[in-house]
Amino acid sequence: QLQASGGGLVQAGGSLRLSCAVSGITFDDYAMSWIRQAPGKEREVVSCTSKSDGTAYYAESVRGRFTMSSDSSSENAVFLQMNSLKPEDTAAYYCGAHDLKNGNLYWGQGTQLTVSS
Repeated sequence: QLQASGGGLVQAGGSLRLSCAVSGITFDDYAMSWIRQAPGKEREVVSCTSKSDGTAYYAESVRGRFTMSSDSSSENAVFLQMNSLKPEDTAAYYCGAHDLKNGNLYWGQGTQLTVSS
């Protein structure tokens, strides 16, 4: 299960940290990601990390502003630190788990971020 939380209303330039409670997933077998979707727009993977090979990906739109991390000791949480927020960051944010064996993507309930100008 994947349950995102921590969203809210923030002014442009502000910061917020999203959390995702993870259960039933072993980080060695999955790449974890944060995905967002704004009304009328396509789903966007904003960040993705893989414990198995140590890689990290950030969409160009958030690179340098967002940082993804995880509780690797307990493997029960991932986080997204978002700084210098912009109105275009407004979206529903979801955490996802990509099965490294078959490529399936699993995601759970999201959390809404609204950035006011």
